[in-house]
Amino acid sequence: QVQFAESGGGLVQPGGSLTLSCTTSGNIYIDYSMGWYRQAPGKERELVASILVGGSTNYGDFVKGRFTISRGNDRNTVYLQMTDLKPEDTAVYYCNLKTRRYNGGMYDDWGQGTQVTVSS
Repeated sequence: QVQFAESGGGLVQPGGSLTLSCTTSGNIYIDYSMGWYRQAPGKERELVASILVGGSTNYGDFVKGRFTISRGNDRNTVYLQMTDLKPEDTAVYYCNLKTRRYNGGMYDDWGQGTQVTVSS
């Protein structure tokens, strides 16, 4: 239903920076939040950062001030600025859209994922 265009992943050295971008299309519902989750092999998917339609943000505890999430002028786009990247940040990062349906329920849509690898 909802289409995702994710970009910005790649290989970076420890201490380096990357910015992820996600743009959605085809959404006909009321936005609640956009954000990024990540999943490493053998690990559970975990929240990295999210931003609510009103501008409030949530971050995973592991971020420790290194990441910043923001929404573009086109509110269908979300950015994740990542600095001081560490090897443990290596994972597939998935863009997430939460929407409120007309029946009042919440629903998650997911991008295909983009690989972030932090290695010397």
